[in-house]
Amino acid sequence: MEAELGTLAAQAATAVVGLAVTDAWLNMKHVRRRVTRWLSRRGADGELDAVRDELAAARRHGDEESAADRVAADWERRLLGILEDDPEAAEELRRLLAEVLPGTSYDIAFDVPSNEPAAPGAQPDQLPTLTGTFSNRIAELDRMDALCGAPGRVNLAVLAGLPGVGKTAIACRWADKERARFPDGLFYVDYGALRDESAVGPAMGPAMASQALASILRALLGSDAHVSERFEELRRQYLNHSRDRRMLVLIDNVTLAAQVRALIPAGHGSTVMVTSHTRLGELVAVDGAELIALEPLDTQGGLKLLTDQCGEAAVAAEPVAAEHLVDLCGGLPVALRIVATRLATGDAPSLTYLAQELADEAERLEGLSLPGGGYSLSAVLGPSYRLLPPAAARMFRLLGWLPAGLFDESVAAAAAGVDRRTARRLLRELAATSLLEIDRDGRYRVHDLVRLYARERAVTEERPAEETALIERVTTHYLVLAAFADRARRADRLRVADLTELLERATDPFSAPGGPAPLTWLDAECPAILAVLRAAVRHRLYGLAWPLAEAFTVLFLHHRHLGAWKESLSLGVEAAAAEAAAAEAADPAAGTGTAAEALAGEARLRSLLSRPLTDLGEHDAARTELERAVALAEPTDRLLLRASVQEFHGRHLERFAPARAVETYRYCLDLNRRAQDRRGEALALLFLGSALDAQGDHDQALALLGQARADLLNLPEPDGRMAARALRALGRVHAHREETDEAFQALEAAADSLKEHGAYSYEADALEDLADLAERTGRHPDRVRAWLTRALAIHEANGSLRVDVVRRRLEDLS
Repeated sequence: MEAELGTLAAQAATAVVGLAVTDAWLNMKHVRRRVTRWLSRRGADGELDAVRDELAAARRHGDEESAADRVAADWERRLLGILEDDPEAAEELRRLLAEVLPGTSYDIAFDVPSNEPAAPGAQPDQLPTLTGTFSNRIAELDRMDALCGAPGRVNLAVLAGLPGVGKTAIACRWADKERARFPDGLFYVDYGALRDESAVGPAMGPAMASQALASILRALLGSDAHVSERFEELRRQYLNHSRDRRMLVLIDNVTLAAQVRALIPAGHGSTVMVTSHTRLGELVAVDGAELIALEPLDTQGGLKLLTDQCGEAAVAAEPVAAEHLVDLCGGLPVALRIVATRLATGDAPSLTYLAQELADEAERLEGLSLPGGGYSLSAVLGPSYRLLPPAAARMFRLLGWLPAGLFDESVAAAAAGVDRRTARRLLRELAATSLLEIDRDGRYRVHDLVRLYARERAVTEERPAEETALIERVTTHYLVLAAFADRARRADRLRVADLTELLERATDPFSAPGGPAPLTWLDAECPAILAVLRAAVRHRLYGLAWPLAEAFTVLFLHHRHLGAWKESLSLGVEAAAAEAAAAEAADPAAGTGTAAEALAGEARLRSLLSRPLTDLGEHDAARTELERAVALAEPTDRLLLRASVQEFHGRHLERFAPARAVETYRYCLDLNRRAQDRRGEALALLFLGSALDAQGDHDQALALLGQARADLLNLPEPDGRMAARALRALGRVHAHREETDEAFQALEAAADSLKEHGAYSYEADALEDLADLAERTGRHPDRVRAWLTRALAIHEANGSLRVDVVRRRLEDLS
């Protein structure tokens, strides 16, 4: 065992010391990073810098060979001591050497290369060598041409974007294309490499700028004999020697404006091109830099990159898979290049295989890495994450668990458990580093792949229970707001969940002067609330999930997004049933409290669920939900709940058993009267009148519907929306009674009122009624197309089954 450790120590010492003094070491960032971390965790932090300094000094004195042997021997002893003290470190070191140095023979001898400045008179050219193909970014290259062509000044441009978006690639491509503009030298500084060499964490202050300045000056002068070691003197020398020169300085991986200012030359016509994951607002505002923000590629741009990397034949053979891959990679060039490399190297047999693998979010980050672990999307994003201050880093991690794709600062505050002012500050920090995007409406979004990386860091660094705690905070946040929005639309609606205590502790934003319109907010947040509902059920937060589904349904009563309505209510039913079962299991004798409320909630949500199911043509499923809702509600003493369930049951029976529907509505009317609920009574009259009209009892229907409309308009909080529905029903009765003028008048007024109240689905019904009446009577033939066109647009927006029917009617008009 001791011999094995000795051999491993000798091999590792030779490899690490050799790499530390070669140019290859400067270009292998992932190698440096992983080796440095391994050493730092074992008390050897920063010692590779000392190795480089010692060997560089030995080279200047002609003693490089013996110095290399001496340093390697010292490191072999150090490493052997580490391995003997920590046996687990041996296996980790073997994996490290195998992964970050694949194919390396650890007993080779390294030559210490010469690193002398360029010969005097030679044009310095430090640009990285261009390799591979370059795709897209034509507009950005043109803008760089325009920004950097002014001869009477020093041009300063900042290429900003999230890691992996291609900032360095486009900067190097432009610099290579424009070499002729800069006859006095092309200089390159990588602050990312300087940070890696300086310490495990970020190195700030003038030290890195001094190192960068000295490097440029040595190349500029062709000698290091007169290069100062003091920052102020270096800066003075740089300005003097660059004053009459036209040169390009490409500065990569900048994090601070000061890192750029030190390297701005004095010669007019020179250009400083900066890449950064931050937008460097100070450099833009104070120094006049032009900002060029790089966004991920769109679908066509992503397909172009895949075609360039994989070949036209490969993409043409699997076009659907190729487009899916662009979507899964979020248009991020580095991710698409990894995908292309995996295909080219045989690590994946086809684009379809890759698309299927990456479709699983849990596997996507692992799929976006090359064998050996040295190059991956996580490695690309890691440096930006590690530069974040602790509070911003925590916010970033927690956003990886946030179910919502778009979110505002209040949601982020809930997710992190901080106040809104703190959340705003942290979000601005993250947006400044391009790890967040700001949407047009002021909300934030995280690129899908960045979100997966944030989630990966959260799983690694946060306590195990934190994800569920976050989902609980966010679900509570949305429950409060959805409940306020529901109540802002109508205070006297039936609600099962008792949220009194929760809402008393919160401020209602919808009641404030200039507050958001409740339905507009719910519509904008619909995808987020659905995602939160899914997460809450997944984390078994049933007591929050079903009340949220109940409050959320107010949106769909006005805007019938049928798919979303069905899913939200299905999730609510699942949560209510699970909450009731859990409460009953905890206390089988309890007939009230949590279990009773959850069972009532289940009945309410099942009855509501029958509506989108019916509109989607799933009548058997709707009947099943209603039968279960009736069975749950009838044994209770909740008269209003029972009346509501019977109302929904009656509306289903109208389609299949009209006589039973009339009986059901009469029972519903009786329950509402016993509960002394005036609005419920008026609604029961409305539906009873419609059912009687369908059975041919038009006279009684006319009387009941007139009474229902009057009662709805005379409530303490008048219900104009339902009164408009009663007016539509009255128009249909007039049509059945051959009272054509009254029918047109009532239906047109109903359509206008329903539109005014945002009840677009019912507006479409009234418009179809008008078209039917016009075609039957031969009246208003010039208006039929407009009525049906408007109805079709509404049905298409809602995903209604009426789309094909109305479209055929419009085609027949042609």
